[in-house]
Order: sequence, then structure tokens, then C-alpha cells
Amino acid sequence: MSIRPPAAQPDPDSEPYNIIPVHNLLADHPSLRFPEVRAAASSLRAVGNLRRPPYAQWRPHMDLLDWLALFFGFQYDNVRNQREHIVLHLANAQMRLNPPPDNIDTLDAAVLRKFRKKLLLNYTNWCSYLGKKSNIWISDHRRDAASDHRRELLYVSLYLLIWGEAANLRFVPECLCYIFHNMAMELNKILEDYIDESTGQPVMPSVSGENAFLNCVVKPIYDTIRAEVEGSKNGTAPHSVWRNYDDINEYFWSKRCFDKLKWPVDVGSNFFVTNTKSKHVGKTGFVEQRSFWNLFRSFDKLWIMLLLFLQAAIIVAWEEREYPWQALQEREVQVKVLTVFFTWSGLRFLQSLLDVGMQYSLVSRETLGLGVRMRNLDKRWSPEADSRVVQFLLVSLVFIIPELLAITFFILPWIRNFMENSNWRIFYALSWWFQSKTFVGRGLREGLVDNVKYTLFWILVLSTKFAFSYFMLIKPMIVPSKALVKLDNVEYEWFQILKNSNKMAVGLLWLPVVLIYLMDMQIWYSIYSSFWGALVGLLAHLGEIRNIQQLRLRFQFFASAIQFNLMPEEQMLNARGTLRSKFNDAIHRLKLRYGLGRPYKKLESNQIEATKFALIWNEIILIFREEDLISDSEVELLELPQNSWNVRVIRWPCFLLCNELLLALSQAKELVDAPDKWLWYKICKNEYRRCAVIEAYDCVKHMILAIIKPNTEEHSIVTVLFLEIDHSIQIEKFTKTFKTAALPLLHAKLIKLSELLNKPKKDTNQVVNTLQALYEIAIRDFFKEKRSTEQLLEDGLALRDPSSAAGLLFENAVGLPDPSDGSFYRQVRRLHTILTSRDSMQNIPVNLEARRRIAFFSNSLFMNIPHAPQVEKMMAFSVLTPYYSEEVLYSKEQLRTENEDGISTLYYLQTIYVDEWKNFMERMRREGIANDDEIWTTKLRELRLWASYRGQTLTRTVRGMMYYFRALKMLAFLDSASEMDIREGSQELGSMMRDIGLDGLTLEKSLSSRSLSRTSSCVNSLYKGHEVGTALMKYTYVVACQIYGTQKAKKDPHADEILYLMKTNEALRIAYVDEVSTGRDEKEYYSVLVKYDNQLEKEVEIYRIKLPGPLKLGEGKPENQNHAIIFTRGDAVQTIDMNQDNYFEEALKMRNLLEEFRRYYGIRKPTILGVREHVFTGSVSSLAWFMSAQETSFVTLGQRVLANPLKIRMHYGHPDVFDRFCEDIFAGFNCTLRGGNVTHHEYIQVGKGRDVGFNQISMFEAKVASGNGEQVLSRDVYRLGHRLDFLRMLSFFYTTVGFFFNTMMVILTVYAFLWGRLYLALSGIEGSILGDDTSNRALGTVLNQQFIIQLGLFTALPMIVENSLEHGFLQAIWDFLTMQLQLSSVFYTFSMGTRTHYFGRTILHGGAKYRATGRGFVVQHKSFAENYRLYARSHFVKAIELGLILTVYAAYSPVAKDTFVYIAMTITSWFMVLSWFMAPFVFNPSGFDWLKTVDDFDDFMNWIWYRGSVFAKAEQSWERWWYEEQDHLRTTGVWGKLLEIILDLRFFFFQYGIVYQLGIADNSKSILVYLLSWIYVFLAFGIFIVIVYARVKYAAKDHIYYRLVQFLVIKLALLVIIALLEFTNFKFMDIFTSLLAFIPTGWGLILIAQVFRPLLQRTILWEVVVSVARLYDILFGVIVLTPVAVLSWFPGFQSMQTRILFNDAFSRGLRIFQIVTGKKKSKRDS
Repeated sequence: MSIRPPAAQPDPDSEPYNIIPVHNLLADHPSLRFPEVRAAASSLRAVGNLRRPPYAQWRPHMDLLDWLALFFGFQYDNVRNQREHIVLHLANAQMRLNPPPDNIDTLDAAVLRKFRKKLLLNYTNWCSYLGKKSNIWISDHRRDAASDHRRELLYVSLYLLIWGEAANLRFVPECLCYIFHNMAMELNKILEDYIDESTGQPVMPSVSGENAFLNCVVKPIYDTIRAEVEGSKNGTAPHSVWRNYDDINEYFWSKRCFDKLKWPVDVGSNFFVTNTKSKHVGKTGFVEQRSFWNLFRSFDKLWIMLLLFLQAAIIVAWEEREYPWQALQEREVQVKVLTVFFTWSGLRFLQSLLDVGMQYSLVSRETLGLGVRMRNLDKRWSPEADSRVVQFLLVSLVFIIPELLAITFFILPWIRNFMENSNWRIFYALSWWFQSKTFVGRGLREGLVDNVKYTLFWILVLSTKFAFSYFMLIKPMIVPSKALVKLDNVEYEWFQILKNSNKMAVGLLWLPVVLIYLMDMQIWYSIYSSFWGALVGLLAHLGEIRNIQQLRLRFQFFASAIQFNLMPEEQMLNARGTLRSKFNDAIHRLKLRYGLGRPYKKLESNQIEATKFALIWNEIILIFREEDLISDSEVELLELPQNSWNVRVIRWPCFLLCNELLLALSQAKELVDAPDKWLWYKICKNEYRRCAVIEAYDCVKHMILAIIKPNTEEHSIVTVLFLEIDHSIQIEKFTKTFKTAALPLLHAKLIKLSELLNKPKKDTNQVVNTLQALYEIAIRDFFKEKRSTEQLLEDGLALRDPSSAAGLLFENAVGLPDPSDGSFYRQVRRLHTILTSRDSMQNIPVNLEARRRIAFFSNSLFMNIPHAPQVEKMMAFSVLTPYYSEEVLYSKEQLRTENEDGISTLYYLQTIYVDEWKNFMERMRREGIANDDEIWTTKLRELRLWASYRGQTLTRTVRGMMYYFRALKMLAFLDSASEMDIREGSQELGSMMRDIGLDGLTLEKSLSSRSLSRTSSCVNSLYKGHEVGTALMKYTYVVACQIYGTQKAKKDPHADEILYLMKTNEALRIAYVDEVSTGRDEKEYYSVLVKYDNQLEKEVEIYRIKLPGPLKLGEGKPENQNHAIIFTRGDAVQTIDMNQDNYFEEALKMRNLLEEFRRYYGIRKPTILGVREHVFTGSVSSLAWFMSAQETSFVTLGQRVLANPLKIRMHYGHPDVFDRFCEDIFAGFNCTLRGGNVTHHEYIQVGKGRDVGFNQISMFEAKVASGNGEQVLSRDVYRLGHRLDFLRMLSFFYTTVGFFFNTMMVILTVYAFLWGRLYLALSGIEGSILGDDTSNRALGTVLNQQFIIQLGLFTALPMIVENSLEHGFLQAIWDFLTMQLQLSSVFYTFSMGTRTHYFGRTILHGGAKYRATGRGFVVQHKSFAENYRLYARSHFVKAIELGLILTVYAAYSPVAKDTFVYIAMTITSWFMVLSWFMAPFVFNPSGFDWLKTVDDFDDFMNWIWYRGSVFAKAEQSWERWWYEEQDHLRTTGVWGKLLEIILDLRFFFFQYGIVYQLGIADNSKSILVYLLSWIYVFLAFGIFIVIVYARVKYAAKDHIYYRLVQFLVIKLALLVIIALLEFTNFKFMDIFTSLLAFIPTGWGLILIAQVFRPLLQRTILWEVVVSVARLYDILFGVIVLTPVAVLSWFPGFQSMQTRILFNDAFSRGLRIFQIVTGKKKSKRDS
């Protein structure tokens, strides 16, 4: 498709537009009513006397953007897109001006200037950094308004046009600065009428013509990036040989880009050379190398601190004094401690070596600087040999000076910030010693207050850690170490290489202790951050309203809280932000929180505030009903009804008034003789009771008068009676006049009356009887003074002519309202509820999710929230959701299809959400279905929506995000509505709710949008529909459906569902990438934006912008977000994943949240606002609950501490809101490096789905761990490690990569401990020390820590603390115990293994890849083969190894002879082994079903022996899987392979240790024993090769020969065994013992063979390796499956496992057991 020519005159009416028709200001569109929009659009049209482009026809409707496009060759649709973008942005900014400008019809200069400064801030900084003069020729002081105004618009437009067409170059912001710099220069020349010297004509841009910018500027750079990406071989090539986005970007951080690249871009420049020739530009700022050394290199200060303390602590502890300061008094110890300076210099030298070694492919000025710094370091040690300490100290002082300087700058952060941010050469010269100069990572220091806060936090952590390490870890090790060193005449049980030295043993004893020492800071961080987080949460008033009971206590202040927080107040000019206004706010919040000053008194029902509150509250309740969270009856109990029947008080929701009337009656009965004042005082103590009494009285009065015909005598009698009662109350003589004891009788009859009126069939006779009875009680029992008939007649309380009423009183006077009068009967139902409710209604609403949401929303309104501006004055924002091909809307087939257990998705959902299903069916019946089967026909769409809103689908996300639009429309109405509007709106709302009996709750056509649309209000008919206009100006939702174009072409149902979403949501836009074939193999790519046009009733294309090539160069998700970002609008963008949800009541607070961008947090305003998440998948199974508990503590408590006090929160996740015009849209690390500020806010939440199946969760953990492994080698982590001050660097380390590193250290500690014990046992050292007590003390030390670590304190504490804060301490403890009973420790221990495996493997060998974790519901059984494939290498093999060590240790250790000692020493290790074995089966539905276990084994064996074709997948063929498991070894470097081999050598140790224990060794300690044992290994391989050869040659044709070979081999083996038994000391048990020795050896050989695969693959040996490896996998499979089979065989174990897996659902009365075992009711859902 060709680009539409800019010359063609479009028809303004038919041209599609996105949000507002900027091209046609006369169109009928609600947003065009704003003068600000017209002002912004007309300012763009002020082309004035600018020189017209020479080679194109200029038309009168063209504006400045068209002018730029004709000169510089921008695309037509890019121009249209940016035109709307600029107009919307400037209009919104002008709307926010306070005070408003004098002339609202022209664009205010200040608005434009502010926008230009913010938009071009990065460019200005870049120019300053490079020492280049900026090409923005506008003085901020000069006041030549008109031309400056236009020029400013041109600069802004030029930058946005470049940005809008830059495609993948948006990832390289400084490259955009370079392009803008040069194009702005050309623009200046045109504006200043320069003459081209070569032609004598006016200057023309160097690139112009159709699509010139794309083809001549963007494409060459894009092609370079693309070629580099292709050179990376899908990320498998070493990072040092190809340039990534960062390298391309950092090329523009030095002036060389001007010399080399030139302008117009010189395609011949070496920048564009991509293959590795000499001309090639290498890496520019950093080289990513795979190595564990990266952890030392990036965080060297941390490791130096730990190692120096360890050295000093060992030196001091060696003296064996009670306290360290006693030892330090001796001069000798002091001198020894000073040796830490040697270590320090050594470590600094190592750091420099690593810097040089890893950055060798960086050859530029920066590297020279590194080299010089390194040499200097080494010269400082000239006098170190001198023994005089003073001189030594002086030299050390030289060494310490830089550190002292750093501390000074830490205490005075603003000096450091000023030095780093200013580009003066003198400062660069001063700071050169510390670090090289880069464009990012300057001025990262925080303000003094923040400094003090996180310094205190870390002083606490560090002091605890070092005290614990010294007294609990290091000191107890000294005595046993000394004893071991002195130990001589050890009887070794093997050939000892170093005869008279136990250094190896001492080393092994210390190794686990040192590992614990290096990682235990993580535990202390975890403990302190939990309590600090709880403290911050308490101060923020989190968790004050935890449930409905607590809400009832505060509901009366709730209306005022809504008014205070959600409604904009009339602002005085400039009053906001002053100290006085802040103080008043604080006082007001205090009053609200504790109900001081009784704010609800102001709410009495004539107040407009109460009506606004009712509108908001009822809308929330209605939306709960739409979402089927509550039933129709609950709506009536929860809603705030409109004031009718002349009730004099606020009519609180029924659930608050329950039981209050009965309590008031009992008070009246008790206080029979009390005066009115006292009784009324007692009743008024409770606000709800007062309201209940008054409302009941007013309603009874109105109801009785309404059912008696007017103008009858009975009507006047009743009227008189009520007048008497009113009068007696007025003169405070009620108790004197009436008997309160008669009230219960009246109460009983009134209940009967209301029940009669509520019946569908009304019996008038009974109504008459009841009225008669009421009259009798009132006349006879109620008056204290009995009255005679004459008196009654005189007072008008009896019939004048008794004879006329031949029958009963009231017989002919009752006239019941028409049954269609819904309003009347609804009020009667409410009255009946107030009269009768005895129970406390604590469980209204029944649905737990509804209760949680109401509680969170009400609690958040008592927290510190910024004030809401009016909708017109709020910041505009967009939401962006990347989508690929996930589920949009469940289809009929998906809902009905059953899994192997006979469970359909719908049945599963009905069981999990049982109350919501009931509510849904109630709603469907109300909407007219006669029988339930109709939901599969007439109401199928509703059914599919209901199910999709409970899965993790795009429909759910879109519904949630469109609540923003709905909330904004409603708030816009409330902002500008007059009192009349609100009254009428509310009355209409009330009547509509009654007329339709809650009907018609369809998507986006809710009652509110109908009733609030001002149709009834003739005064304001002018504004009809303006709410929609305001909401459209402030909010857009873009879903980046990357392959929507392909889906449409393939007629994929997903495409129809996406179209349906567009149809039902007017603010939704879909962005996708369109691939258009142009030639044989050529394709063109376009970024396309579409919407649904309601008038044309079809999808229309709004913009189509050509891309330089395929979209995906890097990771798919960010590329997808990047292509759609140009279609977002507003000041902020919220990034939402497609497994998220949102809630209407939270959407009401969005305008408050956006105000945070204007507040200072520390010394900076925020650039990213962190938002809290609620994990909504927690109720599905116990696994999902563990995951969501862990996740919740991370996204709440964890993030809270990171933001305050640690100031190191990065962009963690999805609901975060970004400032759209910061160049750090690449999120956290980048944002922090560029001086941004990330905050965290907990008064608003967004829903989030998580993985719910065990395998999904493990894949997710693997993804996160691999991602962290990749981060370790990134430049961002390196720069943050060096640029942040020491304490923030600690915070950064322990909350990102350090967490995973320390998890790995925990596992390594277990390994080190067990291998160490094995060495001591098999070598015989353990036996020698057994007489000594000291070893066991050291053992005790190691044990202590092992316990601490594996108690999972790690994961549990933050969870318990956060739970206590939000749900109460007892609930938190109960939850924790329940989790333990559901084996959460097994799950968390298994997770540690997952993290360790993937983190370690990624650092060593790479291979982090995006793992699609799946978002479905998991109720089906996973086969053993699948579990084996996933966990064999990461868990099973490691568990078998540890199990083997424990077994061998038990057999050969003298210590283990004491069973208790053995158990105490190894119980936690055994727990880990069992967790790693059993977790995949414990958390697998039907994991212990005997039949399934048998099937699983068959399936596993089929998979193992499947030979298959070349194209077999890993799921089908063992061999394929086995090769895939080694992929990381193909991409790893030499060091990775070397380390792999060294680690594999540990398997040979079993053989070395055990052969000396065999009987055949005859107690010989010669090395020959070990060497001869290898004969066994070669013999075994030889026999195996013979049998395999025989099978290949004879098995098919000459089967008898094959059997003969087998027979001979067996015969030979028997003969050898008999001979050995007869002629040597060989024992029969040796056969089994030797297996323990030789099986690990074989495994080690196979692992090493895998590393040498490139060499071995061509030889015959490789086939043997593959065959043996297959046998090993069978062996491992059998070992793992054996305990599962044994447990499956036990009766009752399966049902217990189901109970563990689905317990929470059980406690909510569900029938999950039927779900899992498929025992469905006989009545099938079909």
C-alpha cells in the first residue's frame, strides 16, 4: 500500500481521526467545545510568512507540521498522529493553568515553553555534556513573542516528528538527540533565510522528498542494528563481538559521532560496518562478559568490606579472649590487624585486573584511563616492608584519603551531585580518580533526610550482622581449628597425598562457615526490612479497616472522606502547597480518621454532599452487581437509597441499621419511667440507632397514610394520631403521654403489615385486619391516660358516625398502590428489613472478594492521598498493554471441553466461584431466560464473558482498564453539575433502579451513564455529553496487538473477539504491525492504529506509519510496547500486562495518584509511580496461595521498604505509571541511572494474575532467576554498583541480584557442609578426632546456621509481618500454620533449588530466554515424563547426589554411629533432598493415584526408548531432550567449560573414598588400590560395548547368537566373582558397596564427555556415551518414581494429597474432590 500523498485534499468529514478531529474544528465532537483545543490547533496553523517549500503545492489548510513534513520528508500519517498529540498535550496543559490565562482562545506562551523545556531536556543535557552549543535558538530571557512562539512550536514539532518515525531508534535516545541536533540546525538556516553557497539558492535540508527521513536517516542506523542482532546468532554469540542497543546509543556519548558520522549521515562511516574487520567500531561503553567475577567487579566495595572484616575478625578471635576489644589492646594484634591493608590493596588490584581483562575489546580513551588508574594503585606500596608501624600508617592514610573524601561527599550529597552534574573540566579532573566519565549515572546522591534514614537502617543491619558473625560463626571455630592443625599421627584410611598436614580438613571445616558469613546479611536484611516495612505501613494507616465490621464503625465518616479525597474543593488561588494548607489538611484528616467533630452531622439529607456520596457509593455497588460479586438482595442491603417518603435523616445502607431498631425498643422498654431527654440521649449515642428510629417512624407514617385512601375519615384519624405523637415528641412529653411498653406490640403488627404488603398476591382483608389491630393497640394500650369514646371523638381519633361503619374500621378505606409501583414496594422492603433484622449482618456481602475490595477502598480514603483536581484540570494519561496471542475471550468449546478427569473449564469455575455463579444465573433470569439451558444459546456471549472475567484473559484486562473511562465520565459529571443536576440525576437514578428492577446492566451501558447524562436537565442541555468529551481528552487505552493484522488475514477467532472489544469500548485503540508483501520476497512493515467507528459500524484505520523493517530486533515485549508508544497520549503512561485487572472504585482515585508527579520525594519529583498489586489468583489452590502470599509481601512490603527508606525501588512491575516525557521509559535501572526517582503508593491497587500450576510457577521462577543472571553482566548493574553511594549500593545488591546469589549460597553451603563431612569420614580424620570434643563444637556452629537458613525464615518473615499488618496478627499466625500443614516449606525449598540452578547456569553459560509460563487453570495431572524433563537436571540429579552423600556418610562415619547425632546433623539436608524429590508430585493433581502412576511409568519408558525421526520434539524423544539439555555448553566460553569440568570431578571422589573401604583392598593404603579400581570401570564399559555390538549385529536376524553372547558375559562375570571370593579378601557385600563407588564415576565421565562433545561426536565413542546416558536416566527415573509408587499404593494417601492441594477451596465449602477425581453429579452440565 502506498503512503497517502500529503498533497491530496482530504474530505474533513470522512477523514478518520483518533480522539479529536483536529483537521476539522467545526465538527460536532464533545471535546471541541473546549477553547483550549481550538487555541492549540489554531496556533499550529499560524504559518505566517514562513518560506514555502519549493517542490510541493502549498494549500491553505496546511499547518506548521505539514510545512516541516514537506521540507524534511516526514510521512503523512506521522504528521497527523503528532498533530493530534501536540494539540491534545498543549490543550490539557493549558486547562491545568492556575490561574487561567487572560485570553483562553490563544495558546499561552508559558505552557509551550514548559513543554519544550521538558521534552528537550535530554537534548539540552546531551549538548552540555559534549560541550556543543544547543541548536535551539530561543533565549529564555528574550521576549519577542510571536516569532519565538512559532519557532518554539517548530522545535517541539520537529522533535516529535523525529520521535514518531524513529521506530527502533527510540531505544537509543542520544542517537535521536544527534539527529535532532543536525535537523534543528537546518531548520534554523531555513528560518534565518540562509543562502546555500554552492547553488546560490535558499538553503534546503540535506534530506527531503517523500519518506526521505525514514529512508535516508532512520533506515541506515536501523539496518546497522539489525545486522548486529543477526551477528549475535540469536544471542548465542559472545557479547563482546556484537553491539547491542546500548553500544549503539553510547557511540553518541562522545564527540567522535560528529567527526565520523557527519550530516547527512555518511553511510561509508565505520559506524555502519558490522562484520569484524579492522574498520569495525567495537563495543563503545562496556563489554558484557559471562563470569561469576562480575559479582565481584560490580559490587567490589561490598566484598572488600566483607573480606577485610573476616580477616580482622579471625586475627582478633585467634587470641581467644572473651571480647574483641580485650585482644585489640595488645600491640602485636594491632599490627596483625593492619595487614588488612595488604588484602585491601590486593583486592583493589584484582578489581583493576578484572576491569582491564573484561574490557579488552573496548579500545578507546576510556580504557586508557582505566590502565593509568590501575598502575597508580600499585605504586603506593613502596615502604610496606618497613617494619615501623607509623610509616605504614602514613602510607595507609594516602590509601584512605579517597575513601574519606567519598564519606565527606556522602554526608554532603549536594556537593557531589553538583560536581557530577556540571560539565566543567575542573570537576572532571578532580573526580577522574574515582570513575570514568559517562553520560548517565551522574548526580545520583539523595537528599540529607533520605541519607540519614537509609544510613540508620544499614547501621542496624551491619552492626547485627558483624556481631552475629564474630560471636556465633568465627569465634567458636577457633578452638577446633587449632586442635585440628595440631593433630598428628592421624590414621588415614586412604593414600594421603599430604601426609603430615590437616590443612585440607581445616579448610573444609571453615568452608560452610565462610559461605554462611558471606550470605547471612541477606537474612538480617530480610528481618529488618520486614519490621521497617511494617512500621512504614502503620504510619501510612494501612490495614486500619480490615473487614466489614471495622467499616461499619467508620462508615459515618466515610462520606466525608470521599468528599475530602475524591471531590475537588474550590481552590483559592495559590493556596495549595503552602505550609498552612498542609497543616490544615493534616488536621482535617485526623478529624476524619477518628470522627472528631462528627463530620456526618453535616450530611443530613438536604446536603448536596450526601447525594454525591450516594451517587458514588451506589455506582460502586451496581458495578459489584454487574460483576456478579453480589446478589440482587445484597444490592438492596448495601445501597444508599434516594431520599423519599420525607425521611428526615440520612438513609444509611440497611446492613448498617440491622438490629439497631430492636436495641432501641429494648432500651425504651427498660427505661419505662425515664424522661424523654434521657431516653433520646441513650438512643442518640449510636448514630445508626438514631437514624434507624427516625427513619422507621417516618416510613411507617408515610406507608400507613399511603395505603389509606385520602379524603376518608380513617385517613384523618391516622393523621391526627401521628400529629399527637409528633407534638408530644416536640414538647418532650412522649414518655409522659405514651406507654413505651406497648411499643413491642405495635412493632409486631407493623412487621405483619409490611410482610402482607410484600407478598406478590396482596390480601386486602388481612391488611384491613392488621390496620384494625394497630388502631386498637394505639387507642387502648398506647396512651397512658385511658380516653373515653367521647374524648376520642372529640380528639378526632374515632369515627364520627359508628353506625356508618357496619363492618370493620378501614374496610372501605384501604387502597393499595399499584403492584407496578416498584418504588413504593422497594421502600416497604427496606422498612421490613429495618423492623425485623435481628442478626448483625456481619457477613454482608457474602463474597470474599467484594468484602476485600470494599475494605481496601474505604481504608485507602483514610490514608494520605493528594487532593483531587477537577477532571478538566487533571493530568492526562494512557494505558498501554502489550498482547501477542493469548486468550481474549473463552469460546463455547473451551468452556465445554472436558479434560481426562471429566472436568470442563466452566464446571471448574462454577465450583471455585460458586456464589458468583448463583448471582450470574439470578441476573440472567432477571434478563429473561426461562430455563437454565438458554445460557448456551441466547445468552452465550454473557456466559463467555462471565467465564473470561474469571480467567487471565484480555477481556478481563480491557474491562478493568475501561473503568478509568467510566470513572472519569462520572467524576466529570459530579465536578461541574449544579445542585439541581445532582438532585435530578439522583432522583432519576433512583427511579430507574426501581423501574427496571436493576435490569439492563450491560457492558458500558450502566445505569449511571444513562442516568447521569443530564438528559433531564433542561438548564444544562448545552453540556449534554460533555463528560465523554472530557474523559476522551484525559484518557486513552492502547492495546498493542502485535499480530492482529495476521490474525485478521487468517480469520483467527481472536481477531473477531478483539473487534468485539473495540465495539463495546469507545476509548479503546488497537495498534498492530502490518506486513505487506511488495515483491517476491520483499515485505514492507507498518505501524497501524485502528478503532471502531460507531456511525459507520465498522473498524476504521486511523494511522499507518511505515517502519524501516521488521519490528522485533531485541526482546519481543519491549519492541511491541515501543511501536505502540507513539499512539499513546497524555503526561503519563501506565504499563499494564494482559494478566491484570482493575476495579472501578480504584479508578476513581487515579486523578489523585497522578498528582504525585507534582510532589517532591526527597530532592526530586517522581518519574515512575509504583502502584500496589493484588494477586487475584490466590484462591485457586494452595499452591496459588503460597505464590500469591510470597508475591503479595514482595509487591507491598518489599517495594514499600525499597522506596522508603532505601530509595532504591526500581520499576518492578506492571501497574507502574511512567512520566511519558522522560527518556527513561526503559524503566528502573535506566531511570535511576538518569537521575530519576521511583516512588511507591499503596492507596490504590491494580489486580494481577499469577501462575497457578506447579510447573508454571517453576518456569516463572526459572525465568526470573535467569533474568537476574543476565543482569549480573549488564552495564546498568555495573554502573549502579559503582555510582550509587555505598549504602544504596548495598540496598541495590541485596534486593536484586544479591537475593538470587545468596539463595545460591544457601544451597552451596549445604553442599560444602556435606562434602566436607564426607571427606572427614572417608579419610579417617573424623575417627581420629572423635576422642576430642572440639570438633563437635565446630559442628554445632555449622548446624546452628543450617537450621536458621532452612527454616525458610528467608521467605516466611516478610509474609507474616505483612499479613499481620493487613489482616491482624492472629490471622497471620493462623495462615502461616495452615501453610506449613499444606507443605509450603516443601514448595519454598524446591523454589530455592530452581532459582539456584537457573541463576548459576545463566551466569556461567548464558541461555536466559523468555519462558511463556501459561495462564490457564491447572486441574489436570502432569505426567511423570513431563516432570522428569523439567526437573531432572535442576533438582532430581542433585537430590540423588546429596542423598548418596548422606547414605555413604551414614555408612562410614564413626560420628553417624550415634543415631541422634546423625539425625540432628543431617535432618535439614534430608528435608531438602526429599523436597526436591517429592514437590513435583505432592503438588500435582492426582499425583498419588495408583493407576496414573502405572500409566506414567509406561509413558516414561516409551519416551526413553523412542528412537524417532530427526524432527521429533523433546516431548517425544529422550535423545532430543538430552541434546537440548546440553545447549548451554555449546554457547559457553572456555572458562565456562573449564569450570564445568572442575565441578564434574567431584563425582570421582566417591570412588577414591570407597574403594579403600572394600574388603578386597585388604586394608592397603597404597595408591595402587585406587588405580586398579579403574580396571573395573573400563571392564564395565567393555562389557557394555560388547553387548550393544551383539545387539546391533545379531538381535534382529540371528537372535540365538545375541542370547549366546549375553549368556557368556553373565557366565564370565559369575566366574570372576567366585574366583575373587575364593582367592582374595573380597566380600559378597563389596558387590553392592562398589556400586556406590562406580555409578557416580560413570556419571562424572558422561558429564565431562558432554563438554568435549564437539571432539567426541564424530567418533564411535559418542554412541556409547549416549547409550550409557540413557541407562543413567532410566536409573534416575526409577529412583525418583519409587517413593511415589510406594505412596500411591497406600490407601487414603491420594485423598489426603488432594486435601493439601485444594484446602482453601475446601474450607469455602467447595467440591474440589469431585473436580479432581471426576466424580461429577449424575446430572451433567451438558
